[in-house]
Amino acid sequence: MVGATALLAGLLAARQATAARWAAIWLGEACFAVAIASLAISVKSQRQGMPLWNGPARKVAFGFLPAAGAAVVLTVVFYRAGLTANLPGLWCLLYGAAVVSGGIASVPAVPVMGACFLASGVAALWLPGRGNMLMTGSFGLLHILFGVLIARRHGG
Repeated sequence: MVGATALLAGLLAARQATAARWAAIWLGEACFAVAIASLAISVKSQRQGMPLWNGPARKVAFGFLPAAGAAVVLTVVFYRAGLTANLPGLWCLLYGAAVVSGGIASVPAVPVMGACFLASGVAALWLPGRGNMLMTGSFGLLHILFGVLIARRHGG
């Protein structure tokens, strides 16, 4: 679900005339993705009869949050400095770092997905004109591909 909404966000963002509108779409998508992921984690926890904040979930959250927090702070800094062309690289890199760190306490495919985001972040910084396309592919297609893989091999 997160991947599908990211694909839609990427298509909408690509049509925006201003950096402010482009960023607003992606930031809205990020908030929506957090809501979707939170709901999915809650449902899975209930389905398995486990407390939401059990050991592994806590480790994932605490591994994920530092890089995610850095992304929030640096987004404001980059936006104020007019570096919106570098936001896709920043977001992919820090999301990748968050997923690798948080994913250490998860199934092996999760850190691999994080590494793919790291690679797309580097590519987006080297090719700033392709940032939206790389973000759409990363946040859209990587989430879909790894989501299907994790669902099939690990039940979700």
